Amino acid sequence: MSVLAMILAGGAAPGLSTLTARRAEASIPFGGKYRVIDFPLSNCVNSEIYNIAVLTQYMPRSLNDHIRAGKPWDLDRTEGGVRLLQPYQSSAEESGAWQEGSADAVRFNLDVIRESRADQVLLLSGNHIYKMNYRPMLEFHQQRRADVTVAVRAVGPYQTHRFGMVTTDTDGRMTRFEEKPRRTRSTLASMGIYVFSAGVLHDWLTDSGKKFTHLGGEFMPRLVKRKRVYAYEFEGYWTNVGTVPAYYEANMALLSDIPALDLSDQRWVIHTRSQQYPPVWLGSNAQIGGNLLSDGARIEGKVYRSVIGPGVYIGPDAEVQDSIIMNDTSIGDGAIINRAILDKNVVIGANARIGAGDNNIPNTTLPDILNTGITLIGRGAHVPDTVHLGRNVVVTAGTAPEQFTVNEVVSGETIS
Repeated sequence: MSVLAMILAGGAAPGLSTLTARRAEASIPFGGKYRVIDFPLSNCVNSEIYNIAVLTQYMPRSLNDHIRAGKPWDLDRTEGGVRLLQPYQSSAEESGAWQEGSADAVRFNLDVIRESRADQVLLLSGNHIYKMNYRPMLEFHQQRRADVTVAVRAVGPYQTHRFGMVTTDTDGRMTRFEEKPRRTRSTLASMGIYVFSAGVLHDWLTDSGKKFTHLGGEFMPRLVKRKRVYAYEFEGYWTNVGTVPAYYEANMALLSDIPALDLSDQRWVIHTRSQQYPPVWLGSNAQIGGNLLSDGARIEGKVYRSVIGPGVYIGPDAEVQDSIIMNDTSIGDGAIINRAILDKNVVIGANARIGAGDNNIPNTTLPDILNTGITLIGRGAHVPDTVHLGRNVVVTAGTAPEQFTVNEVVSGETIS
């Protein structure tokens, strides 16, 4: 049984706002030193799957720089290994169209599947955080003589509108697939992890008489009616970090005394490409508690219940609480950061305040995304001294000091 894994790391992610202004969501830092893409890549190699294709589309340069030849995952191989498949225009017969979604991205790369001579194709999403051995699912697929197997997990009734919901018979064969229903009796949600028999996937994308854009929507319901589609139930930790609240909560969950996702588990290592940083340095007046600290962090102030990335500097009398601070960000003397996400290479001036006050008015331009009090500072932004920003504020990537004209606490606004 030969397997080709295809990781879908392509489209734009409006639910992550400025965090994806300059990168694909799969390359966003997570848990300090990791990237989101590290989890499906590591799951593959830990499952002894070494033939992997990463399908990119939206702003792939950061992702390409991170993966490169795949050495940290032992994927720099002469046979198999990892391939980064860039987006391209289709043939003249199709009017030179660009790929439009997950199913379309796979269709554009069917030649890769044919050339791999794989019996099974493992389709994975690049924006999920979890640890999973794919081998039992592949064996389940083979034992059931399935055309398609979908990984599922139980969810509560208040979550069903976020997922493709699955109904099965007593043998686990799927009898119905509903894409993000407002109401349903089903309790099993698709995880966006699929095993396809290679021939079925090829034929369905080329000969079904319909062009499919996404793997959900019309694609899965039609498959369920015509093919042998089974559900494989997964009971471990899994989360989709495609929105700001989900990304924030997944990072904060790592700070629990016994986190559901154990990143120190040597039996299932999450590999990543790491830059060389010195050890963490704490000043004589530093105060810390309940944090995740990465190499190269220099802390002279106070840090509580926060995820601190590599190379972060926190100055004297500065205070960081309940926040995510990404690589090489600098927080000036006396600054206060509360319930915020600061992207890479951000500069926060002395005595500035981020996440000030209790006004939780939703962001005026992104009310459905930023309404829980989280403030975002985009990559490379420079917040000048003494500026006070409230909650649900977005500072877009690259914002310069002279673009700040506020003289009082503002909430729910976007500064660019």
